Amino acid sequence: MRYAVLVTGPAGAGKSTFCNGIMTHLQTAKRSGHIVNLDPAANSDAFEYEPSIDIRDLISLDDVMEHLGYGPNGGLVYCFEYLLQNMDWLDEELGGFEDEYLIIDCPGQIELYTHHPFLPTLVRHLQRLGIRTCATYLIESQFMEDKYKFFSGVLSAMSAMVNLEVSWVNIMSKMDLVTSNSEDRGSGRNGIRAKKDIARYLEPDPMLLISAPGSRDERTERDSKFHSLNQAIVQLIEDHPLVKFLPLDLTNPDSIETVLSHIDFVMQYGEDEEPKEPADLDEGDFADLE
Repeated sequence: MRYAVLVTGPAGAGKSTFCNGIMTHLQTAKRSGHIVNLDPAANSDAFEYEPSIDIRDLISLDDVMEHLGYGPNGGLVYCFEYLLQNMDWLDEELGGFEDEYLIIDCPGQIELYTHHPFLPTLVRHLQRLGIRTCATYLIESQFMEDKYKFFSGVLSAMSAMVNLEVSWVNIMSKMDLVTSNSEDRGSGRNGIRAKKDIARYLEPDPMLLISAPGSRDERTERDSKFHSLNQAIVQLIEDHPLVKFLPLDLTNPDSIETVLSHIDFVMQYGEDEEPKEPADLDEGDFADLE
């Protein structure tokens, strides 16, 4: 059985760093994994591990912009439409992998996840190939600095979940930049936050959008032209509580293991594997038992 994890999210969320961290963790656990780069605008320096499959071998954003005169967004859409017309290339690239764990690094244009048909088409194609697929959606901890920015991230994650229709894990990345220790002000670039406060973001509390009744902020919000919109968003999130976030601190192996175990669980990783016969085992399989 082959497995594919789509790593999605807005630009700057740490998707490539997350892919590298998962690869390192897989290797430490003596598991096989491969990076698949689906970002035609990717910078090679972002990859600690050479991608086993790279869309830039088929088409790159720089070439599209240079030869067709497209801008970055139009060029990116062209690249993915070109890939959809040449899925035999992807099939051939994927054909060399059996019983593998594929980590698919996607670009940071969120419209590709929320309403463009490319990724849903890709997911269905992977599933037809017998590849068990799930998706992750990353937003960074800095989103907690602005409640409106945070809820735009929540709605984007919700829209992507509905659009792709696969098993899903939402991740709050860069949690090493947040601290809950008031005596350690230097360790958290994104501010000091109590664990209870962080929990309201990891399991989004829509009441964060509404200030305390009778407060100055509440009176200002009530007079705002966006008051009705905020009320509608609160109601939407309360009626459809689809989004929860796992905290990710890439400096903490336990945090990476927790996230990876959730991904394994939603994909039912390893459940179809047959037990090894004694003749198939080698000394390395017993190393952790000594």
